Amino acid sequence: MMAAKAQSIPITYQAVLRHRFLMAMKHIPRKRFGQNFLTDGAIIDSIVDAITPQAGEPVVEIGPGLMALTQPLVERVGKLTVIELDRDLAARLRLRSDLDVVESDVLKVDFRAIAARLGVAKLRVVGNLPYNISSPILFHLLEQVDVVQDQHFMLQKEVIDRMVADAGTAAYGRLTVMLQWRYAMESVLFVPPGSFNPPPKVDSAVVRMIPRATPAQLDAKLLETMVQVAFSQRRKILRNTLGKWLDEKGFSGEFDLQRRAEEVPVAEYEAVAAQLSQK
Repeated sequence: MMAAKAQSIPITYQAVLRHRFLMAMKHIPRKRFGQNFLTDGAIIDSIVDAITPQAGEPVVEIGPGLMALTQPLVERVGKLTVIELDRDLAARLRLRSDLDVVESDVLKVDFRAIAARLGVAKLRVVGNLPYNISSPILFHLLEQVDVVQDQHFMLQKEVIDRMVADAGTAAYGRLTVMLQWRYAMESVLFVPPGSFNPPPKVDSAVVRMIPRATPAQLDAKLLETMVQVAFSQRRKILRNTLGKWLDEKGFSGEFDLQRRAEEVPVAEYEAVAAQLSQK
């Protein structure tokens, strides 16, 4: 169900304010920060509708940039926490009293500390993630998933295809298993290169990630190591890769090693990791 638009000022006037603000904040995108700024108004509105932010919710945006998403988000929630690495952009963002600015590399941010400071149990995390470090960001958040209500991210479409892939497909891999163990995910929106300035050389998409209420109980580091070994040589059957590792770990359960890594469903990887985690 889509959230209602803010009623304090007409939508048309909000759009004008947003446009004027973006035009006033001239900023040259910095390649080292992976900056590609979203400029397509229709796509922006679709992303915000997918997030359905509600007044007063503790929303944290990673990489607000020129506030393309920030402005409509803050119009709905009232107060927004933003994480920005670029010091010039962070300085401009601090001019807004309705923004709580965390100037930092997101990979160093303690989301549990943010939740504690805001006095909430769970955070809603959103953002247009830098494509060059999207996987490290996803794994950083995975380690703090206990304080996350949901996540909505714009990423390279190829990465999202891997995140939501089914077993038996070419896109299925280590990222798939690690994230599907902990999240229910779906690709909710396609975003073409022309929606950005400068346009990236790849297609983009938006993914919704909702932490599972009852994930398999296992050692995350052990699962990560296991799938890394399994997918280290995708063309080989698991007897030649994962089989040796399982022997070293003393695994005695049932597991078909006459398959390739991509043919094993997430649930089976979870079951093996759970059993080994009890040793």
